[in-house]
Amino acid sequence: MPHIYAIGDILEGKWELTPVAIQAGKLLARRLYGGSTLKCDYINVPTTIFTPLEYGCCGLSEEKATELYGRDNIEVFHMLFWPLEFTVANRDNNRCYGKIICNKLDSDRVVGFHYLGPNAGEVTQGFSAAIKCGATKDQLDATIGIHPTCAEIFTMLEVTKSSGGNITQAGC
Repeated sequence: MPHIYAIGDILEGKWELTPVAIQAGKLLARRLYGGSTLKCDYINVPTTIFTPLEYGCCGLSEEKATELYGRDNIEVFHMLFWPLEFTVANRDNNRCYGKIICNKLDSDRVVGFHYLGPNAGEVTQGFSAAIKCGATKDQLDATIGIHPTCAEIFTMLEVTKSSGGNITQAGC
């Protein structure tokens, strides 16, 4: 509708999350009264679903990345893993999953992050900052992982979906 403006989680097709509305409002106030030009990033929104096995994501889904960049221009790195805390509880191994989606046309810039495992909110929040800063696959590979944590798998992803290689974790 002409002459009607909206921000935040009321926008059609955008994340309906309170932190999104808060961020959009803060950025609008800074543009109106502080001379800023920064707008809300509605793509790289970190979010987590707090189910018994938590899921967190940030950026694009594999399908959306394919739509935007083309199948030949994205690379998906992924891995199943077994968190240390699952060994004590005697849970099944390789039930957790990590995946990044990279844009090959932009130095393998990470455009999507997906995580299924314990503490998804904590893991996703950290990687969302890296994605906002333009992290690439090479930069993740060059990062020293904290062992033994679930987040360290993102510093060790080697198998691509297109390769069809084995994504199960064999040990530490």
